[in-house]
Amino acid sequence: MVLVFICISFGVIGLLMMLLFPHIRKYAAGGVCRSQARLDGKTVLITGANTGIGKETAVDLASRGARVILACRDVEKGEIAAAEIRTRVGGAKVEVRELDLADTSSIRAFAQKFLKEVNHLHVLINNAGVMMCPYMKTADGFEMQLGVNHLGHFLLTYLLIGLLKRSAPSRIVVVSSLAHYFGWIRLHDLMSQGSYNSGLAYCQSKLANILFTRELGPRLQGSKVTVNSVHPGSVRSELVRHSTVMSLLFTFFGMFLKTPQEGAQTSIYCAVAEELDSISGKHFSDCTPAFVAPQGRSEDTKRKLWDISCDLLGIEWD
Repeated sequence: MVLVFICISFGVIGLLMMLLFPHIRKYAAGGVCRSQARLDGKTVLITGANTGIGKETAVDLASRGARVILACRDVEKGEIAAAEIRTRVGGAKVEVRELDLADTSSIRAFAQKFLKEVNHLHVLINNAGVMMCPYMKTADGFEMQLGVNHLGHFLLTYLLIGLLKRSAPSRIVVVSSLAHYFGWIRLHDLMSQGSYNSGLAYCQSKLANILFTRELGPRLQGSKVTVNSVHPGSVRSELVRHSTVMSLLFTFFGMFLKTPQEGAQTSIYCAVAEELDSISGKHFSDCTPAFVAPQGRSEDTKRKLWDISCDLLGIEWD
């Protein structure tokens, strides 16, 4: 009897899941960018665009007529992604350039060459990221997640900000995460040398993205360059490859997760939506304004993180 009850229970659950699946998927998909804005004659730079939401963002923006530059650590994978984008979007103007955000010398070399060869930059999407990796350091000795997700993009933006201003109106989109809710900026141990938890280090880096956006926004006032951060949602992607637990959860609860195309919608929205022309320093999710955790609204923390980041990178950003 017990076995029969168990079988019937699983059957009922399975039937309910089949009936509810379309509704679950519709809810999980989240917001959609409705803007029909064209980007003909515009140049877009997307980091980490050889896979996941970065690639889907590139597909969409290329379909709007933009010249899309994929900045990737692995050029071979980038070229494969570029070929796919050209297949999916007829006449797509897409190219690949090498950029390793875990190495400031690579970032500087990339920017130097970029500034010589590219005359305009209208959209910069800081999309690349590392999630829950074992403790590692970048080429410059930074904890990997903070180094790539925050410091690498901080330096890249600093080096390209002049071009963005000259190309104005222009936009910067910073891909953060709901994970910032669980992050704290450990000013006493920013590089997690005293103790390391891969999940908490990831959350700290995503909180740093929020604080960077909120500090940069006012600094760009009057320049016609805007910056906004986004939470793409929980997306089926390669980002969880370092975590067995997260990989299993994403496998079992796949129906509740966004596809990369669905996860790219808010990045696309912040890159093109006409109503955001003068909106800066804000956070978005599902193509609507999103709540920022209290630690992401700390004036003191964002200023201190900004100053520390400049010191670590050896730059002065007024």
